[in-house]
Amino acid sequence: MHASTSPATPVDFWFDPVCPWTWLTSRWMLEVGKHRPVDVSWHVMSLSVLNENRLDDLPERIRVLMGQAWAPVRVLTAAGLLHGSEVIAPLYTALGSRYHVEQQPKVRATLEAALLETGLPVDLADAGDTDRYDAELRASHHRGITLVGEDVGSPVIAVPGQDEGGAPVAFFGPVVNPTPKGEAAARLWDGVLAVASAPSFYELKRTRTGGPDFS
Repeated sequence: MHASTSPATPVDFWFDPVCPWTWLTSRWMLEVGKHRPVDVSWHVMSLSVLNENRLDDLPERIRVLMGQAWAPVRVLTAAGLLHGSEVIAPLYTALGSRYHVEQQPKVRATLEAALLETGLPVDLADAGDTDRYDAELRASHHRGITLVGEDVGSPVIAVPGQDEGGAPVAFFGPVVNPTPKGEAAARLWDGVLAVASAPSFYELKRTRTGGPDFS
């Protein structure tokens, strides 16, 4: 655990629960919290919303995933609205563990199991089949994606700018595989913040090899 007496840095983390790369980044963010003073707020974004006007350009498997991705973000949005934002992180963990680590299907039964694990009413799964909470979902998505632009995806991370009253420093990613642990996670956090805080910085990337490693 970190022993710093510095005030915790507020971190806003936008995620879509069906994205395996976001899951790896989210576990990194939790690991960072063991070594650096951060206070993470979790917010829902939606790859289905992001891609809804370009589905014809996507491969078939991605179009199928975008259809499956509506229910989880709707349920998370409903849970946060009806039971408080503090339930979003544990519900995401329960869902992500099932989707990515256990490779369970993205169906109602998986949603119900995650709700049951987190002590939430199982009938919240009904929200996955309705657009009742879509206005709130889209608003949350919009708050995150407008910080970085439409040509990125999930996750989006934002921290306060270094200048008093300045704009937040926000970035897509980082994409990590596997999730860094211990001091390696903390060093990556320090480096990402340093790079993202440079006003002239836009992109840093290398070719990704292999599928997601959830070990």
